[in-house]
Amino acid sequence: MQGYPHHYLASATGGNEGSVIVSGEGLPDLDTASPPQFGGPEGIWSPETMLSATVANCFILSFRAIARASKFEWTSLECNVDGVLERPERVTFFTGFNIHAVLHVPDGARLELAQRLLEKSEQICLITASLKSEIVLTTDIKVN
Repeated sequence: MQGYPHHYLASATGGNEGSVIVSGEGLPDLDTASPPQFGGPEGIWSPETMLSATVANCFILSFRAIARASKFEWTSLECNVDGVLERPERVTFFTGFNIHAVLHVPDGARLELAQRLLEKSEQICLITASLKSEIVLTTDIKVN
């Protein structure tokens, strides 16, 4: 790993109407727009869905790192995130992210350790640590 600070550069380009193109150096462009809740089209990524997806992605990557360091064997991890956007006191922001993680483990796995590693993943995820919203984690552990 590189030393800190790390810098992650991205840019967006858009006009008066239509989609916004999000790009990053060496990455494919993403076609994005407002979500349907704000009058945008169906079937296209929005900043809101990308943020929820980023929380899910970071959770899995955090778990992967912790499980590797703990020498914990697992099969797969599904992570569904419900980002809750509200408008308390006339300011629109995400008030919470409900993370539901389903961890699949082989026979003989230590289920208590699996639960602790899932909880630790939520705590160390740099994305959720950067958000002011409430983070709620629920888990299921399934033995293959």
